[in-house]
Amino acid sequence: MNLRPDLQIIADWIPSGARVLDLGSGDGALLKALQDREVTGYGIEIDNGQIAGCIESDINVIHADLDQGLPQFDDQSFDFVILSQTLQAVKRPDFLVNEIIRVGKQAIIGFPNFGHWQCRLQLAFNGIMPISKTLPNEWYNTANIHLCTIKDFEQLCTDKHIHIEQRSIVDHAHRDSLGIKLAPNVFGEIALYQIKKS
Repeated sequence: MNLRPDLQIIADWIPSGARVLDLGSGDGALLKALQDREVTGYGIEIDNGQIAGCIESDINVIHADLDQGLPQFDDQSFDFVILSQTLQAVKRPDFLVNEIIRVGKQAIIGFPNFGHWQCRLQLAFNGIMPISKTLPNEWYNTANIHLCTIKDFEQLCTDKHIHIEQRSIVDHAHRDSLGIKLAPNVFGEIALYQIKKS
């Protein structure tokens, strides 16, 4: 099964036999791919159409709104909690990050970097909200309500005493480059972090 490139990076970080909670799981593609490695768990999804896809793929899925937190799960009940390309679409990202590190022994969070140079240029010279391959919608029809930069997310981790185990900063095609290595907040378009409570 071919995974979306960011999901492939995440899959590579999950060890065999892990118990996983995939937040905003979509059609369950990540959990389906991980089943080959005896990874078990649940998806959380709000879109009924996507839930139907999970059920068709025999993925355990729960219909829930992430803005309500994760009250149905006990502390440290999963080895990994995953949130890919959804952090910027919730009402209280800080609240959800608290819930994620409460429920998971570790977490993997991915988001588009609003600090990318193209975003900066569009704001500075055109005076408009940026549109890019990773942020393709207009300001009025986007699901994104809390965009952040790599530095913003790392500051949130510092403020909440969250340890960054590893990160992968890539472009829209999920490739690394020298520019990204030297200035990730300027040249990185997508950020993926593996984190845990310090």
